[in-house]
Amino acid sequence: MNLQKNPFTQAIQSGEKQIGLWITLASNFTAEVVAPCGYDWVVIDCEHSPNEIPSVIGQLQAFANTGTTAIVRPDWNDPVKVKRLLDVGAPGLLFPMVQNADEARAAVAATRYPPRGVRGVSGLTRANKFGRITDYFAKIEDETTVIVQVETREALANALEIGAVEGVTGVFFGPGDIAADLGYLGKPLAPEVWEAIWPVARALMAAGIPVGTLVADAEFAAQLLNEGFTFVACGSDSGLLAKASDALLAKVKSDLA
Repeated sequence: MNLQKNPFTQAIQSGEKQIGLWITLASNFTAEVVAPCGYDWVVIDCEHSPNEIPSVIGQLQAFANTGTTAIVRPDWNDPVKVKRLLDVGAPGLLFPMVQNADEARAAVAATRYPPRGVRGVSGLTRANKFGRITDYFAKIEDETTVIVQVETREALANALEIGAVEGVTGVFFGPGDIAADLGYLGKPLAPEVWEAIWPVARALMAAGIPVGTLVADAEFAAQLLNEGFTFVACGSDSGLLAKASDALLAKVKSDLA
């Protein structure tokens, strides 16, 4: 049995636009509701959601037989957590709060086996179908997506060096944290925030480095993709549920006699 290609890694490296969604409800059942939609990629979030390894496994299983690549965001750039997520089959990771090239190198190293990195070796994991994928060790580095998040003014200043680190697949802008660092807490779509992001994003694009982000605005998400972003998430499962619940109640109340 051979290792399958990671379609998301291949797509962003070739410049194909990828539309994504954030998965935050920590439930394999709700992940299964989303899975048939046809998003190119999703992020199963462990940083700002109550996810642990068992719930991550269930959500990976929900997306396994679809065309959606389920990337996992660990809660920190921790090689022990990274090892466990990779062993249970995460096809890629989104590393939060990467501030400089050294931290980007540490993120990459956590996804690589020695001598190229520090990932611990296990011969029987969900990732290699319990030893059945015979070329896993030879090919997994080429297929694993490694995305690093820039989320502060410091990281924006270092973004080109971060993105140029060998093994980094793409750079992700975290507008919520960038907004907070710029003094616009809770305003990730503020013009001032994107005035800070755009020059850095264009520099990365010019260097051939794929860039992505998350914005809870469908029109703006499409605009970003049209203007050179490669991978953009346009909302979250919890956001969709909250908005739809509010809208349904408001509609019924508005129609009451």
